[in-house]
Amino acid sequence: MENLKLNSYYDVIIVGSGPAGLGAAFKIAQSSKKKVLLIEKKKISSGGLRNDCKQNYTYPVGFPLEHWEKDEADILLKEVAGHLKPKMETRLNIDKYIKRAQKLNVEILAIDQAHVGTDKSSKLINGLIEQLKELGVTVSLETEVKELDGEKKELCLSDDSKIAFDNIILAPGRADYDWMQEQMNKLGVEYSDNIVDIGIRVEMKEENYPIVKDYYDPKILFPNKVRTFCTNSGCANIVREKYKGYYSVNGHSLSRDKKANNLVNFAMLKTIKLTQPVVSGQQFGKILGEMVMQLSGGSVIMQRVGDFRLGQRSKKETFNDDLYDFKPTLSNAVAADLSLSMPAKILRDIWSALKKLDSIVPGVLHPSTILYYPEIKTYSNKPQFINDNFMVKEGYYIIGDGAGTSRGITAAWASGIRASKDILK
Repeated sequence: MENLKLNSYYDVIIVGSGPAGLGAAFKIAQSSKKKVLLIEKKKISSGGLRNDCKQNYTYPVGFPLEHWEKDEADILLKEVAGHLKPKMETRLNIDKYIKRAQKLNVEILAIDQAHVGTDKSSKLINGLIEQLKELGVTVSLETEVKELDGEKKELCLSDDSKIAFDNIILAPGRADYDWMQEQMNKLGVEYSDNIVDIGIRVEMKEENYPIVKDYYDPKILFPNKVRTFCTNSGCANIVREKYKGYYSVNGHSLSRDKKANNLVNFAMLKTIKLTQPVVSGQQFGKILGEMVMQLSGGSVIMQRVGDFRLGQRSKKETFNDDLYDFKPTLSNAVAADLSLSMPAKILRDIWSALKKLDSIVPGVLHPSTILYYPEIKTYSNKPQFINDNFMVKEGYYIIGDGAGTSRGITAAWASGIRASKDILK
C-alpha cells in the first residue's frame, strides 16, 4: 500500500480503477460533495485502458443488450468522450468489403473508434487520476481489498485495517472474477457465469489484411457466434498474459508515433454459453488454458496456417525465412498443433469464419499467417441485479466487464455513470 492514511469511513468506496471505476468516481465527484475512496491493487489501472486503449463509440459494440438501450448508451457515450477526449480513426472505402460479406451471411459493423496506444495509455490514466484527486477523491493505489462484511457495510484490506461505507461499487475487472465470486457468495448475491469467449489470435503481414488501412479495428460478425475482436496494426505485437493457472494471448499496438512493423493481429472469438452439466464459463476457460499449459510445457502455442491446412504440427524449424518471411512477435509461444488442444466444435466454427474472412479480404489465410492459442475472455459473472442501475443489495453495486454490464472501455465507463446516478439520487 502506498504511504497514504485512509479514513475509517467514506460515503462511497469504489474498488477498481479501470474505466468502470473511473466513470463512477468522476460522476460522483463532479456532482456531489460525498467523500469518495477509489481503491486499486496495482500501481496503475490495468485492463483495456492500460493495454492498447482502444475505444468504441457506437452502440451496441460493448453494450450487452439485456442491460442497455441505444438512446441511453448514445447519451452516456458523449459523457465518456468528454473525459477521454478521443481522436477518432478514419473509416474509408469499406463498401466493397461489406458487399462481399453480405453474400456470405457475414456482417461488418461501422463503428466510430479511437486508439491511444500502449505506449501512451499510462499518461492518459495518470492524468485522469490527478483530475480525480483535484476533485477531492482519495485514490489509494497498491491497496488490496481482502473481503467485505455485508452486514456491517465494512471492507477489510490486506493489512487487516477496516473501512466503513454507505455505498460501495465493485469494479474489479475480468481478471479477478474469482475474488468477485467470493464476495457475492458472502453477500448472498445470486449470479451465473455460464458465458465465455474462446478463440485464437491471428497474426499476419499487413499486406495480407489491407482492410486495416481503411478501418482500424474491423468489427466482423460471423455465423455460429464467431467474431473478430481487438484488431491491432501499425506497430503491433502479441503478448502473453498470466491468469490463474494458465496464460492467455492478447494483442497490443503502440501509437502512430512509433515505427510501424507492418504486421496485423486480431482475435477470432467464439462465444460459448454453457448449460448442464457444466455451467461455469470461467472454469471451462481455465480447464482449456491449463490443457495448453500441459501440452506446451508451460506457455501458449502457435501454428502456421500452411501447416494447419496440411494437417501437420508446426515445428520450430518451420518458422523460417523462406515462405514464412516474418518472425512471430510472441517469441515464447511454442510451435505445436492447434487441433490437439482446441475443442473440435470451437475450432471448426472459427476455421469456417476464417475461410469466409479470406474471401472477404483475400490474403488472410496466406501460409505464413500464424494462429496463436488460447485467447480466453472470461467476461461475465452475471449478478442478479435488484434494479436497473446494477445494485445487487442495498448500498452495493457491481459493474464493468467482470459483471457482464459491459464489454469494453466506453461501455464500462458508462456503467459506472449509471451506478453513480443511483447513488446520487
